[in-house]
Amino acid sequence: MTAFSISPEALRDAVTAALGDKIKHIAIDRGELTVVVAAADYRAAALVLRDAPSCRFEQLMDLCGVDYSDYKAGAYEGPRFCAVSHLLSISLNQRVRLKVFAPDDDMPVLPSVTDIWNSADWFEREAFDLFGIVFEGHADLRRILTDYGFIGHPFRKDFPTTGHVEMRYDAEQARVIYQPVTIETREITPRIIREDNYGGLQ
Repeated sequence: MTAFSISPEALRDAVTAALGDKIKHIAIDRGELTVVVAAADYRAAALVLRDAPSCRFEQLMDLCGVDYSDYKAGAYEGPRFCAVSHLLSISLNQRVRLKVFAPDDDMPVLPSVTDIWNSADWFEREAFDLFGIVFEGHADLRRILTDYGFIGHPFRKDFPTTGHVEMRYDAEQARVIYQPVTIETREITPRIIREDNYGGLQ
């Protein structure tokens, strides 16, 4: 594991000084720094994190969507959809996780950061495809993993595991067709039998 140039606490202080009141929450967990900003401050915060001398996060390594609808077994009450970015400073040898929540659960929209880090292009398309998060300002926001006729967003917690339709090749029509799902949903619960003194317990 590569040692970082400064401690997580020192990085937290540097990021706090750079972002100021744009920070909604900042925390260190397992030696990693996570910063949460509001959607309205997302682009401004991203620019600061990229350009501030104490930050210099030149690379966006990853961006993914998250659906919090079943977080903590449904006890969570915050916004449902979040975009999580992992940023790397090559010049300062440090990392930070940047989180931003979409304010509207029914229509999750966040600003695009593709002009700040061009690597966000395909990542934002993936988050759009799988979670339905719309990145406003993205030049080519279209599906990237599912096909063009796909309905819904498969990584949402309320998306059925079987999907809505299935496709197959029809030899008579000589083309791929869509049809209703033929898989029967069923729940398989394994039967567990244990002896009374299993593992030496009484």
